[in-house]
Amino acid sequence: MQFEALRSEPDGPRIRTDEGLLKLQIIDDAVVRVVATDGDSITEPSTESPMIVEQPATDVDWSVTDGEATVTLETDTLRVDLAKDTCALTWRDADGELLVREPRDGGKERCPVDVAELAGENAATPVETLEREAYSTKLSLEFAADEAIYGLGQHDDGIANYRGRDQHLYQHNTKVAMPVFVSTRGYGFLFDSYSLSTFHDDRHGTYVWSECVDELDFYFVYGPELDDVVSGVRRLTGDATMLPKWSYGYVQSKERYTSQDELLEVVDEYRDREIPLDCIVQDWQYWPDSTADDPDFESWGGPEGDWGRWGQKSFEPSRFPDPDALTDELHERNVRLMLSIWPNMITGEDHEEMAAAGHLLDDGDLSAPDNEVHYYDVFSEDARDLYWNQAEEGLFSHGVDAWWADSTEPYNPNWGLEDPLEPEQRLELIASDYKRVFDPAYTNAYSLYQAKGLYKGQRSTTEEKRVLNLTRSGYPGQQRYGAVTWSGDIEATWDRFERQIADGLQFTVTGNPKWTLDIGAFFVEDNTDDEFYANGDFDAGHEDLGYRELYTRWFQFGTFLPLFRSHGTNTPREMWRFGEPGDRTYDTLVKFDELRYRLLPYIYSLAGWETRDEYTMFRHLAFEFREDDRVHEIVDQFMFGPALLVCPVTEPMYYGPGSTPLEGRAKAREVYLPDGAAWYDFWTGERYEGGQTILADAPLEKLPLFVRAGSVVPMGPVVQHTEERPDAPWTLRVYPGRDGSFELYEDAGDGYAYEDGEYAVTPIAWDDPAGELAIGDREGWFPELTETREFRIVPVERGVGTGVDEAESQTTVTYDGSETTVDVGR
Repeated sequence: MQFEALRSEPDGPRIRTDEGLLKLQIIDDAVVRVVATDGDSITEPSTESPMIVEQPATDVDWSVTDGEATVTLETDTLRVDLAKDTCALTWRDADGELLVREPRDGGKERCPVDVAELAGENAATPVETLEREAYSTKLSLEFAADEAIYGLGQHDDGIANYRGRDQHLYQHNTKVAMPVFVSTRGYGFLFDSYSLSTFHDDRHGTYVWSECVDELDFYFVYGPELDDVVSGVRRLTGDATMLPKWSYGYVQSKERYTSQDELLEVVDEYRDREIPLDCIVQDWQYWPDSTADDPDFESWGGPEGDWGRWGQKSFEPSRFPDPDALTDELHERNVRLMLSIWPNMITGEDHEEMAAAGHLLDDGDLSAPDNEVHYYDVFSEDARDLYWNQAEEGLFSHGVDAWWADSTEPYNPNWGLEDPLEPEQRLELIASDYKRVFDPAYTNAYSLYQAKGLYKGQRSTTEEKRVLNLTRSGYPGQQRYGAVTWSGDIEATWDRFERQIADGLQFTVTGNPKWTLDIGAFFVEDNTDDEFYANGDFDAGHEDLGYRELYTRWFQFGTFLPLFRSHGTNTPREMWRFGEPGDRTYDTLVKFDELRYRLLPYIYSLAGWETRDEYTMFRHLAFEFREDDRVHEIVDQFMFGPALLVCPVTEPMYYGPGSTPLEGRAKAREVYLPDGAAWYDFWTGERYEGGQTILADAPLEKLPLFVRAGSVVPMGPVVQHTEERPDAPWTLRVYPGRDGSFELYEDAGDGYAYEDGEYAVTPIAWDDPAGELAIGDREGWFPELTETREFRIVPVERGVGTGVDEAESQTTVTYDGSETTVDVGR
């Protein structure tokens, strides 16, 4: 590709090359879109892209210089050099420091592809026709030796850093494709592509390849901090919506509760035991059972309803006789109901209605048995509207509070395979199946459209209840639809547990902050006779002391995720299944559940930051300590907000599978305390200097947890649900050692009035030399606001202000929204 002519346009330079048009479109002073196309114009992403939102007009100061060998674009924070002989781009900061570059001989490649030849004869498409020409594209880059690369979504391999690694980007159970990556050198790339893609950084070069796109279209986002990069990605793909406050409490689930009575019995047990709970989940097969009149009655399970009318969005009357009474009784107990819904359908009124409207995908012989399972055409707006109408009439109108949108990949040809496939075989199998059903340019986008349909549908019905959609897949932009991605059907092994931490951190760095998993894993037993991936290590389930240990460590980790949720098959997950009061496992589970509720003022404030400030709650250490090279490869520790350093235990210390005792295992783990801060042990108050590795005490009852000096951590009382005691006193734990601050966020906890400014923010500042805490003037208001609250201020030291319990020594102040400064008497 060679330069031919330059023209400056209002939004950036347009370069005519010997291969077509190259456009550098300025989004703001730190975000530049790059488009390479054969046409004479570029598409407008706000109208053509399901990922990118309409960008507000900005007044960016920029200049372009047409030099002898180089065209240079400059903004206040960024400089882009284009080599005229190859059109290779080099990205620098405002001081001229190199960030990243394309190879000197040029890094942008496009190869024409025939879309119809890539697609199968049954492929559905969100565009006009498959009879069109598109391109496979490749963007080559040259990374610096010392930078780390994160992102690309959630993949089931536990990769810490993508340097020297490859990754295929396609959707699958336990695998979520996100065409975004960020660098510790302070920049990121977002690709406006929905097709099969790959990331390579190996002996064959460093590049991102996409199979089928209309044009090479990507965004360069400069930070330099990772929060700034993520903010740029959110500017492009949309803000994360506020989830209901109750969703930050504990969510109890399993596969599955069989009846209305069982759901209520489980909730009553939680209430009787005074174990905090905010939501219970009804997994599949709540829908009507099969009848002898249904097609494939025998093969789908017959009268027992093993499969039932899978995908029908209504309740089986014999097991859920009064859905209105069910949700009413749950709500009286201050518990919400989340319900699984599916994009696939076998029989029933919903199936028939979708089929009659022509909205079911023709998936050939992909589904079994006898091809009676069909997925609805989520790319059709009419189909999405119909799907919502069915969900509203059959479920939401009965008081259902949240959705669990399962199987939104949606095809899983691994099911039923007894032997694992090599990565290339798995890729070929899955990608070829997708392209038989979907336009090859949109094989990764199903979940994004599904989330959009649910969100738009529910908001068209009511503004009083926030959308919460727990979904098994994701794509950039999905955060604006109230979606939380969970990691899929994982197995109960220590290795899988450890890999999940890395997988989640790679996901949230791509711009969607809402990620979670099945605490305790979905598969617990060894089911490898049926499917190779369903290979848990604990055939005795919750009776196995080895599983109890793993479950406890997983539960401790889950306490510090955006959605705190237990789920799985093979064995029940309610806390009393793991012991009774006085048993160390039971007591530890309850303790960490109570800790979650004590941290609600902190956690809900972080949620507000995610919506207002493009923040990320569950965050890689590089968000805070990018310039400390020692954190780049660490993925078994993470930051939960700005204050808490969480260090899960990922190896057994007490028991192996089959309750086999383990001898000689240290009850501790190594923890690296990042440089640039001092750290307090949350449990003891002992203080450590940063930049060192310590051996942290880690018996079963304790997750190594540290708090950064200078932090202010707001905590509430132990409550049974998030709406209990809204006017209760809050404790402000202050960790001395440097100045610090925190911004409390409050709103009604549900509904969308916050979008119209109905929320309140209270700034808090810690002056370390003076030993003073300033609680500033409250900004904002909403009708449910607790206008006067007691704050109990506790400067933490060894043995004071530690653990879950309230501190005895504290300074109390009554805050009415006006600024007040407290001398804590250090």
